[in-house]
Amino acid sequence: MSKNIEIKVNNINENIRIDQYLSKIDDLDFTRAKVQKLIDRKLISVNGKNIKNSYKVQNNDDIVIIDEEEQINLKAEKMDIDIVYEDDDLIVVNKKSGVVVHPAPGNYTNTLVNGLLYNKELSSVNGYFRPGIVHRIDKDTSGLLLVAKNDKSHAFLAEQLKEKKITRKYVALVSGVINHDTGTIDAPIGRDPKDRKKMCVTNINGKDAITNFKVLERYKDSTLIECILKTGRTHQIRVHMKYINHTVINDPVYGNKKATSFGQMLHAKTIGFIHPTTKEYMEFNSDVPEEFKKILDEYKER
Repeated sequence: MSKNIEIKVNNINENIRIDQYLSKIDDLDFTRAKVQKLIDRKLISVNGKNIKNSYKVQNNDDIVIIDEEEQINLKAEKMDIDIVYEDDDLIVVNKKSGVVVHPAPGNYTNTLVNGLLYNKELSSVNGYFRPGIVHRIDKDTSGLLLVAKNDKSHAFLAEQLKEKKITRKYVALVSGVINHDTGTIDAPIGRDPKDRKKMCVTNINGKDAITNFKVLERYKDSTLIECILKTGRTHQIRVHMKYINHTVINDPVYGNKKATSFGQMLHAKTIGFIHPTTKEYMEFNSDVPEEFKKILDEYKER
């Protein structure tokens, strides 16, 4: 299955190459190298014409991308999935740490989506490789995830997410002792210019990001906190906690120490939303996984 991606350029006020411009669009998740390969293979056109990597993007340009990597058949796979709630409109899943939410280049199998497709009908709003996915959590973050079973429900839930009306609370163990009881981190997040696989706090092409947190418990050299997201940027809590020098413990990407295979100590414990059909508010909670408790106990005993 191939997919054409169409982009209308606007609000450009800098002299920027097309490979650089496209690599900065988060939803594409393309590296400059991938963009260059697609251009070389004449799979990217601007205003109906093939271009070179050196082409400078201009306002009102119509960019069309043919992503051949999407010519892959998505497989339904039998998988042990912890379903907290399900009805005709939606599913609330308690995702295990280590499970990728949806297929992407380089990883087209063993994702949550592959497992859900085994015996579930999912919405088509987010395209072929993200059916049903209203929002995402990182591979090594455990916890609650909202999935839509039809397009009408998906649109309703996505609008709530856009308007910041969905409640999302996380629990995290972070390095160092946070002395104040509550805090708000309001700092824009964008791609790290030095490492495309990472995000960072930046004013260059960064998007607004707000994380509220409160201290639950303090230990000798760490702090257990609850985080409430007001926005949903990639790696938001992990990036924001690094920004204030309290990295999430066991974080293999943003942490200061070598991490175990379990991954970051971050769990999506609460999700609340208005049901698309009943219009009633629903809220679900989940306990942290056993591996989280084990690591937490180690820090408590220090």
